Amino acid sequence: MLSSSDTVGRLTRAVGAGLVIDDPDILPSYARDEAQWAPHGTPLAVVRPRTTDEVRAVVRVCGELGVPVVARGAGTGLSGGANAVDGCVVVSLAGMASILRIDPDDKIAVVQPGVVNDDLRAAAAKLGLWYPPDPASAPWSTIGGNVATNAGGICCVKYGVTRDYVLGVEVVLADGQAVRLGRRTAKGVAGYDLCGLFVGSEGTLGIITEVTVRLRSARPAEQTIVGYFDSLAAAGRAVSLIGASDVVPSALELMDRHSLRAVDDWKHLGLTDGANVLLLGRTDAPGEAGDAEAERILDCFRRAGATDSGRSSDEAEADALFAARRLVYPALERLGPVLTEDVCVPRSRVPEMLERIEAAALAHDTTIANVAHAGDGNLHPAILTRAGDEGSRLRAQRVFDIILDDAIALGGTVTGEHGVGLLKMRGLRDEVGPAVLDLHRSVKAALDPHGIFNPGKVISLEPAARP
Repeated sequence: MLSSSDTVGRLTRAVGAGLVIDDPDILPSYARDEAQWAPHGTPLAVVRPRTTDEVRAVVRVCGELGVPVVARGAGTGLSGGANAVDGCVVVSLAGMASILRIDPDDKIAVVQPGVVNDDLRAAAAKLGLWYPPDPASAPWSTIGGNVATNAGGICCVKYGVTRDYVLGVEVVLADGQAVRLGRRTAKGVAGYDLCGLFVGSEGTLGIITEVTVRLRSARPAEQTIVGYFDSLAAAGRAVSLIGASDVVPSALELMDRHSLRAVDDWKHLGLTDGANVLLLGRTDAPGEAGDAEAERILDCFRRAGATDSGRSSDEAEADALFAARRLVYPALERLGPVLTEDVCVPRSRVPEMLERIEAAALAHDTTIANVAHAGDGNLHPAILTRAGDEGSRLRAQRVFDIILDDAIALGGTVTGEHGVGLLKMRGLRDEVGPAVLDLHRSVKAALDPHGIFNPGKVISLEPAARP
């Protein structure tokens, strides 16, 4: 068996000394993402490739030596999906950050995986185009990471998630071969959808080194509708009413009193002056159609029991409210460790799911700050804990599991956009069942027969137990 220094030597000869890091003072900074309490190991090296050929060289060396490979973007994940295992090689794709092409005629962009989401959006906007997927981490997260977890965001209620925009990928497979999957055409059904298979695969099947995404024409102007509610239940009813209507808002976001207070304490925006729960709706329908949609959203707010509601006539104020929505997670992190969920339930079950979350918090003496992409039922309850308090940590983890179980019971899923990673593996098993889990293992075995890609994530290596 080769020593760590021998492996580093092989990697250095393969890609060059300047791209391989084995400094013990630097390696820990690549060991984990932002998921609280997800276990992680220590990599033996980090490689920062700039090209697909360099990624291929790394994978070939690791495949020959049986060394695990963990791909990493910006490290903004919240499920432990990019966490290192002991003795692995972390492949940091942050340096592969070139926008290779934007084609205004075909409305596509070709990018390397390290391109930051907001940078692609800004480049597209200069050409009158728009890339819709907009996770809260868009100023920092990379397209490769977004593809790995099928990220969504505020716009996804109307415009879909990352999967809806990925036309093609270039992927380095376990044998070091680079292949192109997907297409650049509007239609295409030649063979299995292998490109779609890699979207949401969390680095367990191969390493994505290039992405072709669909773009849209520049976004229409939006109207913002604001609703204040005394309770989560009332706000949930408003979400359900809108979902049952013929209105598809361009955004529908929820923030509860804990979220509002955390942002207020940090940024002093006066958000907690209105009520306990804030719903932010938007419509981008043009002209009279937009006015009609705004009125229907307002009607749903009022019928659900809003204490106050109305259209925002101040564009800067409206933008500030949505900016505050994006600040919720970092604001909560200032208060102590946060264990974040991202369960998704049918929109009709949002009121009940919110009630169950509140009940779990009360039963286990735990504070939960609720924030949500409410329009598509994707809830982000953030479980707050106290640093160094073991009892608080254990209660938070118990509530985390209860929320997963409740989401499944209501016909939902354990993860809408953060990915399974390490934290949701039990939830995935319970959601899909043994037979489907075996299908996952078969796919993994076919594409990664020696199990070198991101081992121990998403699915357990052991066969599913039969009932």
